[in-house]
Amino acid sequence: MKSTEALAALGNFGKRVVTTSEAAALWQVSSSMASKTLSRLGSAGLVQEVRSGVWAVGSVVPDILEVVPVLTRPYPSYVSMYSALFRHGMIEQIPRSLHVISLGRPKRVVTTLGTVVIHHLQPELFGGYQGETSYRSGLASPEKALVDTVAVLSSRGGNVTLPEVELPNSFNTDEVKRWTEKIPSLRVRTIVTQNLDRIIELSSAGDQSAA
Repeated sequence: MKSTEALAALGNFGKRVVTTSEAAALWQVSSSMASKTLSRLGSAGLVQEVRSGVWAVGSVVPDILEVVPVLTRPYPSYVSMYSALFRHGMIEQIPRSLHVISLGRPKRVVTTLGTVVIHHLQPELFGGYQGETSYRSGLASPEKALVDTVAVLSSRGGNVTLPEVELPNSFNTDEVKRWTEKIPSLRVRTIVTQNLDRIIELSSAGDQSAA
């Protein structure tokens, strides 16, 4: 297959990020042939290898949020924890990795765009995010980002400490309670609730002293 034909087919496919196996199926060739074609397109600057077997179509560097759905497939996912807290202005420290919640197994994935840390949560706690599209991950709400952070850290036992957290004026503690009540294990639910109550109380006390 000519490079121009291969690139045109990728463009018509409608996805910014594709896997080698998707390209092979699209071009109706073997995986090894698809890999060679993608490498040839990559050398010409027409696609970019994000990680082994994952390619961004086009010369423009994609947003890492466009890569996440491919990394967690076939399970859904969304950006949460420290990454969402930072994007909502709730913490000042920039996370070194992009933190993602998924129904799949936890893992750390290194890409050319940065490291993605995938955390697992039970189906009962999956949700509370917005902005998802067919090619881009959604972002957890401020409340859910905090719940996710504490839930994941609480599973390791003990008290959860976070860098100074600033709650937005619209922060809804009832929404926090609604999510914590979904935790199946009473023991875990109690630990998460206690940690959340302490973090929220410290944040509220800090807001009052600043005023």
